[in-house]
Amino acid sequence: MTPAINTAMGTREWIMLILLSLRWGGSFFFVGVAVTEMPALTIVALRVGLAAIALWCIAWAMGLRPPKQLQAWIAFLGMGLLNNVVPFTLIVWGQTQIASGLASILNATTPLFAVVVAGALLHDERATVLKIIGVALGFIGVVVMIGLPAMGQSDSTLAQLAIVGAALSYAFAGVYGRRFRTMGINPVVVAAGQVTASTLVMVPVALTVDGPLDIAGPGTEVWAAVVGLAVLSTAIAYVLYFKILELAGATNALLVTLLVPVSAILLGALFLGESLDSVHFVGMALIALGFSAIDGRLWQRRISAKV
Repeated sequence: MTPAINTAMGTREWIMLILLSLRWGGSFFFVGVAVTEMPALTIVALRVGLAAIALWCIAWAMGLRPPKQLQAWIAFLGMGLLNNVVPFTLIVWGQTQIASGLASILNATTPLFAVVVAGALLHDERATVLKIIGVALGFIGVVVMIGLPAMGQSDSTLAQLAIVGAALSYAFAGVYGRRFRTMGINPVVVAAGQVTASTLVMVPVALTVDGPLDIAGPGTEVWAAVVGLAVLSTAIAYVLYFKILELAGATNALLVTLLVPVSAILLGALFLGESLDSVHFVGMALIALGFSAIDGRLWQRRISAKV
């Protein structure tokens, strides 16, 4: 019998979540650079293809081998569609028309969808009042931190809906991905299998729609962004993602989208000389308050103390 997940995350899970946010926080930057010289579907195909190569190298170095069961590869394909093909394509296309700040706000709706989807489909991740309050506080914190003006930067409603569609797809992927825990597949193999299945889908689609890529066309900065997107924001990130999913469940794993804007802003302040304003700290405080509500332990102790 598979042991129950730990919906109240411990120190290890929180550290992994923060590390994952740093990896995914860079993805919006990498995509923003890559879309200047590469078509959207080609970027997605390169992202998953290069990530698959990196992940299988890691798997082989760890002594792990691809599963032989057809059931596992069917599951990889389903996960790849929900977690890579659909959301990556929607996000990359959306970022050709809207700014990365707005895209990250819209992407932060993922935990809102996750609470609803996981609560409806998973018996051990039912939505609670504290979870709903926590996710709402976290989302408000993201909006406060990035700024309400970002919501009006673009008149492209369709592009904004594309990012929201990606967030919904991520929510369903989080629920779907819980099956790998019961199948006993190592998170590194799950990550490698997922992006491999996505590559098999995206390469022919990209070649058909975008045509063959002129390798010499994009500049060095664009290729560096694509490699960073594939290795840092996809290969390594998905090892962390599937481990969190295995240990703490879908809702907790997808909380990372609330941390992504925090990571992006802090990285900008540390390495790009960008300033931190008081509104950033207010937003981060709201996100931290939201996380404490989702975790629930501190709030339950305060409620118990008053009773």
